[in-house]
Amino acid sequence: MSSEKKGCISEIKSHTGINVNRCYQCGKCSAGCAVNEEMDFPPSVVMRMLQTNDTGNYGEILRSQSIWLCVSCQNCLTRCPMQIDIPQLMDYLREQALEKGTVNKKSKKIISFHRSFLDSVKHTGRLYEIGLVAGYKMRTFNLFQDINVAPGMFVRGKLPLLPEMVKDKKQVSAIFSKTKKEKK
Repeated sequence: MSSEKKGCISEIKSHTGINVNRCYQCGKCSAGCAVNEEMDFPPSVVMRMLQTNDTGNYGEILRSQSIWLCVSCQNCLTRCPMQIDIPQLMDYLREQALEKGTVNKKSKKIISFHRSFLDSVKHTGRLYEIGLVAGYKMRTFNLFQDINVAPGMFVRGKLPLLPEMVKDKKQVSAIFSKTKKEKK
């Protein structure tokens, strides 16, 4: 076995602690997945592709939309008789796709939403809906999508004009800094 081929499974295990070879392909993860129908590769197929330890399959997974559609609901983990943490695996695969520049083009809006959400939390310590929406719209240029919903939400008090801030913003900044350092 070449050292490159050996890398897929061992790299995943060393970074996540997940042994993909423990999966015996019962399919319960895919059967319980809420977004299975939208994925190009359902969770059980992702697991099988990883088990082949083939770099081509690994690259195909990193370019797939499946890893970005996973909502980390943990339904797959709950159903898995082997307790394989597929949501954690999907997080790792997303990180790898970003790092290697192999993100699926259809997933750009998902990434924009994710980054807008994190920016909102980073700056206020909580989710600030207007900041989230503004960040998302600026990243995707969908400036007028759903604009007719905003007035009703504002009237019902669902969109506060000013963000609610946490008392200790330094602690939130420390969490983001620590995460960035651990990634390096």
